[in-house]
Amino acid sequence: MSMWMFNIKTEEIDNAEKRGKYTISILSCEQIGLLHACLFAEAGFKVTCIDTNQAVVSHLTRGKAPFLKHDIEPILKKHVKSGYFKATNDIKAAVAQSDIVLVTTPVKVDERDKIDYSAIESVCKWVGSSLRRGALVIIASVIGVGTTEGLVRETLESVSGFKVGVDFGLAYSPVQFLEGQTLEKLSDYKRIVAAADKKSLDSASTILETIARKGVVKTNDVKTAEAVALFEGMYSFTNVALADEFALFCEKADIDYFKVQNLVKTSACSTFAQPTLTFEKNRTEPYILLDEAESLNAKLRFPKVAMEINKEILKHSFSLIREALRSCGKTLRKAKISLIGISRTPNMMDVSKSSVKNLAKMLETKGAKISLYDPYLTRDELTDLEYAFKKSLTEAVEGADCIAILTGHDQFKRLNLKKLKIIMRMPAAIVDFDGVMEPEKVEMEGFIYRGLGRGVWTK
Repeated sequence: MSMWMFNIKTEEIDNAEKRGKYTISILSCEQIGLLHACLFAEAGFKVTCIDTNQAVVSHLTRGKAPFLKHDIEPILKKHVKSGYFKATNDIKAAVAQSDIVLVTTPVKVDERDKIDYSAIESVCKWVGSSLRRGALVIIASVIGVGTTEGLVRETLESVSGFKVGVDFGLAYSPVQFLEGQTLEKLSDYKRIVAAADKKSLDSASTILETIARKGVVKTNDVKTAEAVALFEGMYSFTNVALADEFALFCEKADIDYFKVQNLVKTSACSTFAQPTLTFEKNRTEPYILLDEAESLNAKLRFPKVAMEINKEILKHSFSLIREALRSCGKTLRKAKISLIGISRTPNMMDVSKSSVKNLAKMLETKGAKISLYDPYLTRDELTDLEYAFKKSLTEAVEGADCIAILTGHDQFKRLNLKKLKIIMRMPAAIVDFDGVMEPEKVEMEGFIYRGLGRGVWTK
């Protein structure tokens, strides 16, 4: 059956019943991998998620998801029950039974800010050791220019003894990791599919079109496709850095950045990105580009500048909280600060924002007492955060000197300020990092207000 997969035609998988004859293995079970698993299972394929972490495998086998639970868990449970979804840490056995292997293993950034391809190389060795003749390998990770036809292809061919385009297919179709990535967004993502040979290109495109509602863009120029993924990611990263710069300007110029955003939407100009707390190592594109540029002796300035800005915005956010407390006549030492809105995606049960841990650590180092709250999360979902997690908003803000809103869930747009005045330790501050509160109303109720990019506070 794998031989057919390398030469698959649209009419052979044009309904769920036909797709059920084929098995897709996905490495690994992080966000991009698991979202793909759900989409392919919903499309009718048999799906195996492969991860070296036995705890992750155990959770998935029970239909439990580490993020976007309301979206993903019903799908997982349905397909675990039907037998169309399973998880394992036995890479060799899973690959040996697979018609398609989708690699979503991310590139890592080491402590010296250098790109580390060892995880992808190891995965390719494992895949190559068990690859079936006629199978199709699709790389969905964002990687450096030339990596698919270089490291990936060479490793697969060397270990398997097979040849790309003759014995098995190899294609590249990248998906960037984005905070707020959902099944809906991935399904609507018009993706590039690249392969050096026609069989691999056509087969991969046919497979991916079953989950890509807006279709695919095909190219036989793999290096250009790799560059597109890097440039798109860097473009997004730079736009956030630019928005952060604008936000800092607005704070100094007594302007509300979010009002600027709303006005821009009515003009001919494209919309501005939203300023946000960023943990820059979540985005690997700048590091990959800088690594590539160094090897080519090419000078890239924007990636370095954007990285510095995104590092500084976390420090600035810390300063906003400190200054808000000072305006209350308080210091960080022994101040009770409640960080609310921990989930990465607004109004969804997701993993915690990467910036939460970093900001909390900075505040705690200065003597603040930190508590956390999110209406979509429980203590069990926050094993990487050692701070007190409160079960309700009232419990979280009771006796607090400062509330910092990190993710703008709808619940926080309707905060009862009069009630907060009673249960918080006044004078108290509200620091809004997601633009969900109206500064004037907050100040009218007697609070000190600060907001990222919202230079309209008066106290």
